[in-house]
Amino acid sequence: MPQYFTVAHLIAQLQNLDPNLQVRLAVNPDFAFAHYVGANVVVDNGAAYLCEDGQEGYLPPAVRDEFAWS
Repeated sequence: MPQYFTVAHLIAQLQNLDPNLQVRLAVNPDFAFAHYVGANVVVDNGAAYLCEDGQEGYLPPAVRDEFAWS
């Protein structure tokens, strides 16, 4: 994964998915939780920011394993 992940990279990864899938952020391998993604995107100083909008619960083990966070 490139350090400077772009909107184009994100679109490329999401474009073939079911548009009705819910989106979650996987956060912090020491405390692997799933978080809701906020609805707003803010662009500032050459970057697009997505906000976290609350914690859903623990990240499923299969997802942790895929990220090699276990």
